[in-house]
Amino acid sequence: MAGGPSTPELVAAVSNEGGLGMLGAGYLAPDAIRSAIKSIRALTDHPFGVNLFVPDPAPDAEHVAQSLTRARELLAPLAEELGVALPAELPLMDFDAQAAVLLEEKVPVVSVTFGVISARWVAAFQYIGTVVIGTASTVAEAKAIEDGGADFVVAQGAEAGAHRATFLAPVARSLIGTMALVPMIVDALTVPVIASGGIMDGRGVAAAHMLGAVGTQLGTAFLATPESGAPAPHKAAVLTATEESTGVTRVYSGRAARGVINRFARELESHEAELPPYPLHNALTREIRAAAARAGNPDLMSLFMGQGTRLATDLPAAHVFRRIVRETIDLLDAT
Repeated sequence: MAGGPSTPELVAAVSNEGGLGMLGAGYLAPDAIRSAIKSIRALTDHPFGVNLFVPDPAPDAEHVAQSLTRARELLAPLAEELGVALPAELPLMDFDAQAAVLLEEKVPVVSVTFGVISARWVAAFQYIGTVVIGTASTVAEAKAIEDGGADFVVAQGAEAGAHRATFLAPVARSLIGTMALVPMIVDALTVPVIASGGIMDGRGVAAAHMLGAVGTQLGTAFLATPESGAPAPHKAAVLTATEESTGVTRVYSGRAARGVINRFARELESHEAELPPYPLHNALTREIRAAAARAGNPDLMSLFMGQGTRLATDLPAAHVFRRIVRETIDLLDAT
């Protein structure tokens, strides 16, 4: 939910109903993270969490230079069509500076994606009572996160929208469905597991509970709500997409992510191997995607979402949350 959809209003709406609202802060500068945290605290006195992206290992410099040149060639026609320029500089986020804000603000829950958070940060967060969560798409990744000291592990199934959490095996071999992944990770770990991927209603939450998960993580279910910061074309796409609309591709950001396969994806998919890695490609394509959103052009946006879109709604987040809780209780009481 980083990059726009995640807002203080959405976080607070979920937390105020008894859930754990999560701020997707992977793309926010430290000052913006601090400001968002203050906004959340002005809207709720309940616990909430913040998610960050663990930096990938530094790629080969020569490969990066060649791939950036090629990507600029491929993206130039799209940028020209939208009347924007590709950025000359590619500013990247400083994970340590972001994490320092979460520590200073004593955020109740910190979750990370794309890798294992370093031992020094785990120790620092846990020392002040902050709960640490890691995200895994395979059992091996889940074990690595547990060994790294995390308190919980999110099991991210292949159905999940946006970026894949994968950081050990190739993505093509890490697309394990939620139904298969959750019980395997539950059996392999001693720490509690949170299920994620394709869960949109009480049926999904109840099923995850039966598989051994202690909680569930939902994103697409809240993507079209009024509190979501997703642009209007993105919300409209969520409400009209089917289970056949999305695919996993790295053409938007340089990292595998699930989203609608639109014109942007179709024009670049044959060149996927030539593109630079995340986060460089993400920074390179950002203005194109932002300009497309401003123009109301979904064909050139990154329409990240999961596979459960037929179950999506544009009702307020509190209504969605209450309905899911009611459905879950009814189903578990009936077992």
